[in-house]
Amino acid sequence: MSSLDTALFDDLARTAERDGIAKPVVGAVIADADGKVLLLHRPADDYLGGLWELPSGGVGPGESLIEALQREVAEETGLTVAAVGGYLGHFDYRSGSGRATRQFNFTVTVAGETVALTEHDAHLWADRAQQNRVSSAVQAVLDTWRNQAV
Repeated sequence: MSSLDTALFDDLARTAERDGIAKPVVGAVIADADGKVLLLHRPADDYLGGLWELPSGGVGPGESLIEALQREVAEETGLTVAAVGGYLGHFDYRSGSGRATRQFNFTVTVAGETVALTEHDAHLWADRAQQNRVSSAVQAVLDTWRNQAV
């Protein structure tokens, strides 16, 4: 499923714990053959409503980062993770409940093309110009992704 070393995941979890992160989150950069990235739109009445974001979500108790990626991508998009590629870094923020949160971001290859939303009100296969709709933190992740793809 993953070409990444499991030691990396263990190190990421240990570092987050040491840094006082209460809520680990995973994010997926899913690109199509044309280099468009799947973005999801948060409903206006939700925390951070109106934000365009990567498919992402919390890591459950006892769940690995890979397991969380697989589950969150499936839950939020209806797509199945075929492979987890490179690690694209992380960013920290405060959750809606005020908890210190760290989002770990990875490239993900999916099986299927039909997006079925459950938590968001829209999706977009964003070209480079449309990718500026995301937060500056996600923009940095996408810049890393583009630099790795070169």
